[in-house]
Amino acid sequence: MNLLRRKRVTDLQAEALTDHSLKRALGALNLTMLGIGAIIGTGIFVLTGTVAAQNAGPAVVLSFVLAGIASVFAALCYSEFASLVPMAGSAYTYGYATLGEFFAWVIGWDLILEYALGAVTVAIGWSGYVVSFLADLGIRIPPELSAAAGSRLIELSPGQWQVATQTLLDGLRASGVNPASLPQTTALFNLPAVLIVAVVTTLLVIGIKESATVNNAIVFVKVGVVLLFIAGAIWAVKAANWTPFIPENNGVRGQYGWSGVMTGAGIVFFAYIGFDAVTTAAQESKNPQKDMPIGIIGSLLICTVLYILVSAIATGVVPYRELDVPDPIAVAADRAGMGWMASLIKLGAIAGLSSVILVNLLAQSRIFWTMSRDGLLPQFVNRIHPRFRTPWITTIITGIGVAFFAAIFTVREAGSLVSIGTLLAFVIVSSGILVLRIREPNLPRPFKTPAVWFVAPMGALSALALMVSLPWRTWERLLLWMVIGFVIYFSYGVRKSKLAQAAEAAGAA
Repeated sequence: MNLLRRKRVTDLQAEALTDHSLKRALGALNLTMLGIGAIIGTGIFVLTGTVAAQNAGPAVVLSFVLAGIASVFAALCYSEFASLVPMAGSAYTYGYATLGEFFAWVIGWDLILEYALGAVTVAIGWSGYVVSFLADLGIRIPPELSAAAGSRLIELSPGQWQVATQTLLDGLRASGVNPASLPQTTALFNLPAVLIVAVVTTLLVIGIKESATVNNAIVFVKVGVVLLFIAGAIWAVKAANWTPFIPENNGVRGQYGWSGVMTGAGIVFFAYIGFDAVTTAAQESKNPQKDMPIGIIGSLLICTVLYILVSAIATGVVPYRELDVPDPIAVAADRAGMGWMASLIKLGAIAGLSSVILVNLLAQSRIFWTMSRDGLLPQFVNRIHPRFRTPWITTIITGIGVAFFAAIFTVREAGSLVSIGTLLAFVIVSSGILVLRIREPNLPRPFKTPAVWFVAPMGALSALALMVSLPWRTWERLLLWMVIGFVIYFSYGVRKSKLAQAAEAAGAA
């Protein structure tokens, strides 16, 4: 049993040139838009508020900066791999070429946490904005059908239901309101989250070009809304709201102080996963060697600047403790005297979160498809639709799984798991680029990671530092998930993979 058998890079390059099972329809602009479509979403429209309120205070800006630095290091490594091995599997394929099959399986299984649970997290955030937007129009979604199963909800004003977090309850008591005097109920499941996943899954089955066109339109809308918020709310910033910039730690690790900034960085890191989702579309890119690095690095840089500006303005307009709401940017706009814009921001957030769900579901289905083609998952999974030329079975399976968990999870439960899954992939990719430089130094590389012996180790170390900052409960879930993956690999994949079958055939001969 050879757990470290590898795919040769030259074989992968030859396969990329000859394999036309997926439709090549995406250029550099499409790829950059896919990246922005995945990056600008829950991080800017939802997590900005919860991380400021619960972890970092105004220093959520530093959390975004630290997460962005770790992402830049990893993005440079991803860019070299994507130009060298333009295949659909992203970090999974890169691991197969450098570290061997077992590590490839670990990454592939781990990426389910990144992309599938990423879509879960964003679908939950999408639901919060849709419920709020429809309420503005006088349309009420029953509270029992608008939040994670078992969530305790409290009605703050007629028709305005909110999850009864401890921070909210303490705030009500401090203002002289007894929470027990307000109507309360318990959620059954999150219906809007299920519906948006069903719509996006259908779109992805229909075709990649159609999906990219819809995504491009959505990206223009949400970037426009973000820029409008920045321009309109910056005048309402009160410097007093930034004091203290790093609130004093309250004795609990991760709640304010520097440990809160680091924990916040680990959580908002989830907001940066879009750039590596671009790499899963390599086999649908017209000129991947040139266009993939542009899409990866361009989308990351644009979004990092927007994140820092929005988080600074939001905490400057609204005291950070008041941002623990499902729609913090809309709240900040309202406080800035932009009440007219609150509904527009909600609409932009709804559009923006829709594109994140689209890119994450696209990425996850392509990972499953590639793993199945390699024999690590059953072969029926990699079937291509005869008309649409999309991996329709993996897309539908992913959609069903995501819809189920979106109905019952909370944003923070899913978001923390996504972050640790992404960070583990970054550690392996950053290490893998060094391994490949040593093993195959003479390979022609269309894009080379600059200062690779500094950038790659820093990518791995910064990702590890953010992993360590995440709560132990998140680590427990990651370890449990990995144990399940090992059982599947050793009971199926290790024997059925194409490399194993080839080795067995060669031994028999």
